[in-house]
Amino acid sequence: MEATDKTNTVDDTADRLRFRSGVHSAVDKVANATTQAAEVLGQKSEQLKNVEQQFLENCQSYIHKNPVASLGIAVGAGFLLSRLMSSR
Repeated sequence: MEATDKTNTVDDTADRLRFRSGVHSAVDKVANATTQAAEVLGQKSEQLKNVEQQFLENCQSYIHKNPVASLGIAVGAGFLLSRLMSSR
């Protein structure tokens, strides 16, 4: 009877160790995936900042080259926005 109890205890301990090993493996995989996702987001954020900066430079260049047209676009956009806002 005592040998059976010891065998059961050893089996239970082995099962717990396998379970813990599986859990640690899963946590490591999640941590790696999270790290990779953070790196990709950082790269995309940098790309978005670059695109934003380029867009801003293009807008400024257009405004300097075409001030009258830029003023007309701004007035038209303001008029449309005021009509949209006042109808609500």
